[in-house]
Amino acid sequence: MKLTEHFSLEELTQSQIATRKGINNEPSEAVKRNLDVLANGLERVRATLLSPLHINSGYRSFDLNKLIGGSTKSAHMDGYAADFTAPAFGNPEAIVRTLKRAMIKCDQCIMEGTWVHISFAPAMRNQFLTATFNNGVATYSEYKE
Repeated sequence: MKLTEHFSLEELTQSQIATRKGINNEPSEAVKRNLDVLANGLERVRATLLSPLHINSGYRSFDLNKLIGGSTKSAHMDGYAADFTAPAFGNPEAIVRTLKRAMIKCDQCIMEGTWVHISFAPAMRNQFLTATFNNGVATYSEYKE
């Protein structure tokens, strides 16, 4: 089911890990409404970058999020967040830099190594961050060019 011109419900909920492990990753109706918000936010990102996005991770059920070690407060579980790359545009740093300069409205935009995490949760804090990983534990600092 298409949510927007370029993003479908299936794309924002698919998970190879959930399929392999037999985890139900079907969103509730409330989460589906949030996925509409996410898809529209991703359309703004796509338009800003003038490039297609490859979604690595969108919605995660509680069980899936726990299995992969996601934050217990993850916006992925509410359907507001996605991890993505835009190979035709450039690396994650170029993406975050461009989105920050364009003043894209979001809750969080995080450069997380080889991908970008973006969320459109209602708080809309407009945080641009860099994740640093040490022994699998992430710490976050303000993104600086």
